Amino acid sequence: MNDYVVYPGKPNTLSNIAWHRPQSATSRVEEELIKNSTQAAMHATDPLEKLRFLCLSRGATGILVLARIFRSLNDSRHINKEKFIFILQKTGLELTKDQAEVLFHKFDYDYRGFVDLDEFIKQLRPPMSESRRAIVERAFNKLDKTGDGVLSVNDIRRVYSMEAHPRYMSGEETADVVMTRFLANFEPDGDRDGTVTLEEFMNYYSGISVSIDNDCYFDLMMRQCYKL
Repeated sequence: MNDYVVYPGKPNTLSNIAWHRPQSATSRVEEELIKNSTQAAMHATDPLEKLRFLCLSRGATGILVLARIFRSLNDSRHINKEKFIFILQKTGLELTKDQAEVLFHKFDYDYRGFVDLDEFIKQLRPPMSESRRAIVERAFNKLDKTGDGVLSVNDIRRVYSMEAHPRYMSGEETADVVMTRFLANFEPDGDRDGTVTLEEFMNYYSGISVSIDNDCYFDLMMRQCYKL
């Protein structure tokens, strides 16, 4: 049952009652992720760990957004040190130039003067168990009807179950709002290319995964959302 507050000195009519819908578990998890990651970033000494927490302090889509910024500002999978540092500074994340240089050299394994973006983003993601990666890939493959490794937002729209979303179930948001917000996760900062790669799908769910301790709950969430 929803809680409500009646404004004092006014009749008990619907217009004078402030309804307070319960906050969904998803909302609480996102808030907790942002709070914990912000605090962890302040104390992290390893540049990779610090950057991971800085991304997650912006929510579950933080790593996905960072990856898209790198892709949009660099036209190949390899990136040199100057461009790497420039892009990190452009994101507004609080990573110093010295920390960015250390991070670059961490991935410039053979001193060729560039890093592989795919490998960098893969290592930046919070670790996921094999079972979690498998269920995320299973959901992606169900959506990828053509098998070309690229989804359209319409592919997601046709399968994703809004009714299973906690914000819809709690009454916080309507089905249309839930769908719009969910699809926007894959097209951040106005980048509306209409497609989602497996990398982007995995980047998003790695952010969600770090907030969920129980493997069984994560598995159930994915099965309900994608009708697996």
